[in-house]
Amino acid sequence: MEQGLRFREDGTFTIVQFTDLHWQNGDEKDRRTRALMDAVLEAERPDLVVFTGDAISGGECADPRRSLREAVDAAESRGLPWAAVFGNHDAEGSVSRAELLDVLLEHKHSVTRHTEGVSGFGNYMLEIRGSGGGTGAALYFLDSGDYSPVGRIEGYDWIRRDRIDWYAGAAADLAARNGGAPLPALAFFHIPLPEYGEVWDKQICHGSKLERVCAPRVNSGMFAAMVEAGDVMGTFVGHDHINDYWGELHGIRLCYGRATGYNTYGQDGFPHGARMIRLREGERTFSSWLRLDDGTVIVSQKEHLPEA
Repeated sequence: MEQGLRFREDGTFTIVQFTDLHWQNGDEKDRRTRALMDAVLEAERPDLVVFTGDAISGGECADPRRSLREAVDAAESRGLPWAAVFGNHDAEGSVSRAELLDVLLEHKHSVTRHTEGVSGFGNYMLEIRGSGGGTGAALYFLDSGDYSPVGRIEGYDWIRRDRIDWYAGAAADLAARNGGAPLPALAFFHIPLPEYGEVWDKQICHGSKLERVCAPRVNSGMFAAMVEAGDVMGTFVGHDHINDYWGELHGIRLCYGRATGYNTYGQDGFPHGARMIRLREGERTFSSWLRLDDGTVIVSQKEHLPEA
């Protein structure tokens, strides 16, 4: 669809983050995931829906393309603008990331994009228009890859240098158009940065950490680039299904979503849900809350103090 994201007349812009749906073949657990998404979208009426990776479990899907279409249909069928990035499990089956990207791009209400000349699939920036018609805020979407490309290094991939350079260039261009001042911005990707572990260990955080931070073992400098650019106020990831905390490090709020999908691991007493994000035009801040599968809204998550 033609990009038409803009702040509402009341100055707000609301985003629903769904993450780790792990949709498979439309079975009972997938139907529960769909019911949860339907309930959240009906209650929140967002301006944008963002899927932050692992929308499908590609290796478990009989037809990954069909599964991906089903996974995003809660937003598409409502005519809501939606955007997506890939996780490490989406393309583990018979269909490549490039082929799955084509599926994301084919939808009428998808605002997902792909920047040619940058490694990965689905690195892009969306602008939110303000009341005066200019750009009021920016949203960055990055492909955080899947698994380490270096044989001697175990674990997950990292955001590659050319993607970081692309981000830094886009941020600089937006600032130049804004009289030299960085625009308020958010960033979305799947795999948490190494700094997600640091913020939990060293700063006051809010929410739950029920598993280790599964970040890449290589720190490629994405966080440093955001600090230097001065525009990103918050980052939003998934990947670790039973973490939902957030904390602020060097002026950036590092946030987990709330795992949405039932067709994957979780933990008793940790309900599935979604993270909500609200921007306000002209403000360099945002509010965020969780909406759980039973309709519970959590505005203030429990506080975690760093170890002495």
